[in-house]
Amino acid sequence: MSAAFVQDWLDALRSICSPDVMTSLLARSGIPINPMSPEQRVTLNEIARLYQLAAPETGDEMMGLWGRPIRPRALQHLVTVQRDAGSMASALYRFTTFWNLLLDDYRLDLRTEETEVELTLTPYITGARPQRFGHMLLLKLAHGLLSWLGGVETPIQEVRFAFARPGFAADYAVVFPCPVVFDASQTSILFDPRQFTRPIARSPAEASDFLERAPLDWIFTRSRAHTNSLRVRAFLYGAEWRTSQLTDAAVALKMSPRTLNRRLKEEGTCFQDIKDALRRDIAIRALQQGTDSIEQIAYDTGFSAPANFHRAFRRWTNRTPRSYRV
Repeated sequence: MSAAFVQDWLDALRSICSPDVMTSLLARSGIPINPMSPEQRVTLNEIARLYQLAAPETGDEMMGLWGRPIRPRALQHLVTVQRDAGSMASALYRFTTFWNLLLDDYRLDLRTEETEVELTLTPYITGARPQRFGHMLLLKLAHGLLSWLGGVETPIQEVRFAFARPGFAADYAVVFPCPVVFDASQTSILFDPRQFTRPIARSPAEASDFLERAPLDWIFTRSRAHTNSLRVRAFLYGAEWRTSQLTDAAVALKMSPRTLNRRLKEEGTCFQDIKDALRRDIAIRALQQGTDSIEQIAYDTGFSAPANFHRAFRRWTNRTPRSYRV
């Protein structure tokens, strides 16, 4: 993810941590301590480690993202409440009542119709400024819990955010498998209740595993077909990405190159940007695994010389390859 995607979260953490504690949290999670540029990348594992460190140390399971602290073990109680629900629809209703007991600045409203269920964050104070990461995290928790309860990623019709489209809007496609709308009147997530047919059968052991891995299994669910850009990325990852071209991806996605190019442009990207991003992320993963030398990773990702890899990597992430070594 881009550093800009988590910046609101880091700002919220700084508001409830001393500088020494904040420095320690970042150092232990692997996230750079110095101010990051928006171009830098933060890995999913770094995000998860920071959450797992910060939630218990701050005594706030939402880490300063809301008007009042969410006390320890709240998530554990929420999972227990969800496991006892008789249906997916009941689980979503329980989700709203649970959070409405804890939040002071927003309430969760649930609108249920035959073909649409909408969960909405409604501010108690008109004109309240949305906390972008907080809004994302709460909506994704609702989706992630439903997906976990049903054993497969629950389809979403649309997600709407009550803030302007940010420069890192493409990162939301990694989190939500659906169209994402900005500048909405309220933040909300829309489901099709006809998809709520799977039984809930999660054991206490499975609940413990879910909590131990949090937030990985609720933020980063398993879908890889969220948008055309991620479909192209999935194609490249499964193909010979070094030599694949736009025309190859278009054939795989059953559309013309012109149509694919236009749809990628609408999503704010292009084929070469996706290819470069995949190249970058393959390199980051290899660096974190630590089994290959940096020189070998440079050649494996298509660079003719390690120096060229170092220059490109710094341009991509504003960090050195060595800084990603675990």
